[in-house]
Amino acid sequence: MKRLLYGIVMLCFMDLFIQLPVMGPFAKSLGAGSFVIGLAVGLYSLTNMFGNIAAGYWIDRYGARAILLLGFVLTAGVMLLYPLVTQPLHLIIVRFIHGLTGGLLVPSAFTLVSHYASGQLPGRAMALSGAAVGAAAIVGPAVAGITKAQLGLTPLFIGTSILLALGALLSAVAVPASRVKQITRKLQSSSPHSMTGFEVILRKRPVVQSYIGAFSLMFAMGALTYALPLKVDELGFSAQISGLLLSTFGVVAIIVFVLPSNRWFDRISPLTLMYSGGAVIMLALLLLSFSNDQMAMFAVMGFYGFGFSLLFPSMNALLVNNVSAESKGRAFGLFYAFFSLGVVAGSSGIGALTANYDIALRIAAGFILLAGCVVASLQYAELKGKEKEAS
Repeated sequence: MKRLLYGIVMLCFMDLFIQLPVMGPFAKSLGAGSFVIGLAVGLYSLTNMFGNIAAGYWIDRYGARAILLLGFVLTAGVMLLYPLVTQPLHLIIVRFIHGLTGGLLVPSAFTLVSHYASGQLPGRAMALSGAAVGAAAIVGPAVAGITKAQLGLTPLFIGTSILLALGALLSAVAVPASRVKQITRKLQSSSPHSMTGFEVILRKRPVVQSYIGAFSLMFAMGALTYALPLKVDELGFSAQISGLLLSTFGVVAIIVFVLPSNRWFDRISPLTLMYSGGAVIMLALLLLSFSNDQMAMFAVMGFYGFGFSLLFPSMNALLVNNVSAESKGRAFGLFYAFFSLGVVAGSSGIGALTANYDIALRIAAGFILLAGCVVASLQYAELKGKEKEAS
């Protein structure tokens, strides 16, 4: 069952990674200007946040399996709208809807994984889930590029819809009813718009630390995806080098996730691994900003992948270990909302601050350092509070 769930995680992320390389050129082919092209690319992540939060609430109310199935069905349907798009405004509308429906998928899948890992090896389970994400990050853009070149965009969109429909079929037939319990009577009797459940989750220090890790990691990724192609182009490297550099970090992360090294995530404190991963990523971003040699850049991206492999499972495990079963849907919904927000802030925010790719990478490194200091200060404040209570 767990292996099937990792496959479902991969299908959820294929929805994201297949569209990434083609959406900008698709918007341009419709006659969109640079602003609308950027909006078409980024709007998915923006509305995805709202889908994540809604998914979190519904998962705890109706079960992760039901929301996962709904997300697959709706998103498969939305993919069939893309071939009907004939002007930029239509594309913006479809991207808006796609972000909302796609936001239902990832929190549902990770909630299911977390329940099957509960009481066993949550760190290892999250590492293997990370391998599924990494596989989607490598396979998705490659499939998109090949399909677009050989068959065109319409078959790509239809094929992606079929892939998501397959995910819906697997969820309906092979995944048992979610172990997520129905929400408590007290919460059920509250207003449908009540945020009480989210407030309770956000009062937990480890959960907040996990969210800070999620936001900072994807802030760095957003900055990297903004700055790296610009740097590669400026240095005169071939166009495919950007993709190969990003694939290098993904391959290294997957290797760490699937090898016996994934036992680290249940033997070492999640916070220790988070600090270590953040330090590696910060150093990698700084090194990348000073590197102009192609081979050195590949080595640094491999180092970045190692940092990613430490940070991603550990912050997931920190979340799993500190939320109750009936709150995991909302917890993962918020977690991936911070993921989406981090991507938008990292790419658009740093892009608005500077056009210099090296400075952008250094700003991202500084942000990782700041996030680490905030996480450490939260831990320090809690320890001081416990000391006062003891005295």
